[in-house]
Amino acid sequence: MDTYRAAQVATANGPFEIVERSTPRPGPNHVRLSVEACGICHSDDFFVSGGMPGVQFPLVPGHEVAGRIEELGEGAESFHWKVGDRVTVGWFGGSCWHCTPCRQGDFIVCENLKIPGWTYDGGFAETMIAPVDALARIPESLSAAEAGPMSCAGVTTYNGLRRSSAEPGDRVAVVGLGGLGHLGVQFAVAMGFETVAIARGQEKAELAEQFGAHHYIDSTGPTPVADALQSLGSVKVVLATAGNSDAITATVDGLTPRGELVVIGVSPEPLAISPLQLILPGRIVRGHPSGTAQDVQDTLDFSALHGILPTVEETPLSEADAAYKKMLSGAARFRMVLTNS
Repeated sequence: MDTYRAAQVATANGPFEIVERSTPRPGPNHVRLSVEACGICHSDDFFVSGGMPGVQFPLVPGHEVAGRIEELGEGAESFHWKVGDRVTVGWFGGSCWHCTPCRQGDFIVCENLKIPGWTYDGGFAETMIAPVDALARIPESLSAAEAGPMSCAGVTTYNGLRRSSAEPGDRVAVVGLGGLGHLGVQFAVAMGFETVAIARGQEKAELAEQFGAHHYIDSTGPTPVADALQSLGSVKVVLATAGNSDAITATVDGLTPRGELVVIGVSPEPLAISPLQLILPGRIVRGHPSGTAQDVQDTLDFSALHGILPTVEETPLSEADAAYKKMLSGAARFRMVLTNS
C-alpha cells in the first residue's frame, strides 16, 4: 500500500485524529509491520502529555503492538525473521548496543532505550517500522488483541515475579486488580505461589477468585493491609501493580524478614517507608522495568502454555480518541486494544 492510516496527536494532550501517511520503507535491520492490534497503556500518557523529554509532535503512540511482518529491511533476514511472521513490539523497542548496560547485556535498562511512540512512531496505526531486536514471536494460540498487551503489561508482571526472590510454594501478594494486576495474579498462581490479591472493595473478591487468587484483601476494610497479610503468615514478595504510593506503602509491614517489595505501578508520589521498616527485617524495595524482546517471548510462551490471557476491550483504530479517553478516565476495567480489521 502507498499510504496507511494512523491515529496521531498534533499537540500535547491534543485529541487523536486519523490521518493518511505515506508508507515508509524499513532500513537496515528493521522490518515493516502490518499492525493488527495495539494495546492502550497508561504509560502512553507520558508521551501524549508531552511529559517525557524529547517528545516530538505530531505523535503516533502505542507500545503494545501485535501484527505481521510485511517487509524486511537489509540484513533483517539474518535474524531469522521472514515476511508473514506474527510478532509483537512492546515497551522494549530496541537498544543502542553501545552504552554500559548494553555492553553488560542488561538491555532493558539501556541508557538510550528505544520506546515505540516516543523514539519512533508506535502502533496506533495500520503499519509501523521496528528494529529486529524489538521483535517477539506470537504463539498461534494467542490472537493479536491478546498478544499486544502481553508485550508490556504482561512481560512487566511476569518478569517482576520470576525475577523476584519468591520460590514455588511461597506466599506472594499482588496489589491492584486492574490492567497489570489481573495478569499478575494469574502468573503468580501458575508459578506455584500461594497468591494474595489486594484491591479496593469487597466486591472484587469474586473477581480475584476468578483469576485464581487463594486469598483476597479489601484494602478499604477495617483491618490494615499489613495486619491482614500478617494474619496469613506474611508474604515473601509484594508485586505492587497499583499506581498508588499509599497502597504500596501499606503492604511493607506485611512482608516476611528478607521479603521483597517489587514496584511496577507508576506514581509521582514518594513511598512513605522508614529505614527501620527495611533495616531490621532486612527487607528489599526494588523498582522493576518491563523486559526485553526475549522476556516478551518467554511471557507469551508461558501464557500460551498455561492459558493466561489479558481481559481486553477491542475498539477500531478509527475510535482511538474515545478509547484513549476511556482508558485515561479509569472506565476501562482492564486493557483497551485498538484493532485494524
